Amino acid sequence: MSDMIENAKRALGLVDLTNLNDDCTAEDITELTNRTVTDHGSVAAVCVWPRFVAQAVKELIGTGVKVATVVNFPHGGEDTDAVVAETRQAIADGADEIDLVMPYKAFVAGRKGFAEEQIIRVKAVIPEPAILKVILETGEIKDPLLIHAASNVAIAAGADFIKTSTGKVPVNATLEAAEIMLTAIEEARREDAERVIGFKPAGGIKTSEDAAAYLALADRIMGHNWASASTFRFGASGLLDALIATIEGTESEVNQGY
Repeated sequence: MSDMIENAKRALGLVDLTNLNDDCTAEDITELTNRTVTDHGSVAAVCVWPRFVAQAVKELIGTGVKVATVVNFPHGGEDTDAVVAETRQAIADGADEIDLVMPYKAFVAGRKGFAEEQIIRVKAVIPEPAILKVILETGEIKDPLLIHAASNVAIAAGADFIKTSTGKVPVNATLEAAEIMLTAIEEARREDAERVIGFKPAGGIKTSEDAAAYLALADRIMGHNWASASTFRFGASGLLDALIATIEGTESEVNQGY
């Protein structure tokens, strides 16, 4: 069996199957949830707008697939009270995972404490076993040192995962940003071996080759057995079809991804 097929099988169970289109409908969510369990295994989660959380939870009962949603999305605003309220509602609706856009503009402007406080306050209203993923929006932060610093802020504030991007800006996931973020996770692991911090590249990951490149990077930095659904996710819409095509040998990888 080829390495590409093996990688595709490995990646399939790490997908957060996503629909964050502005015109998303309830019918689109049903179509999304119907795709989560495949002949080759299940995806890790769906990622949907907050208004669709309750529907997704209901449709995924018994599948083992988690429901993730986004808050402070996509602009990373500064109304922390509103973001906390949005998070509470999503948890009440049954969300397993909250993907929070860090107030990255405030962070880049030098207001590190503000960004940290927002993450801390959101984390405080997420009861275990629900988890918090913090979106850094690396394509907007740009500077490698600032991406590293943002990773450290999110980790220190309680992030269970750090995520590259919203998929809503010109530059989303890149291997360069991924390397910086995975390095920050590895540094945190050296300081506290008990704490689990995951990584989620998102935006523009469309092909099996893309997925394999990110997994190879994680293997190199974190070790071959590190990447699992509890530590690594792909945020994507079209990637699942590409992975299935690779596994089944029917490659037709023209997809759209978030």
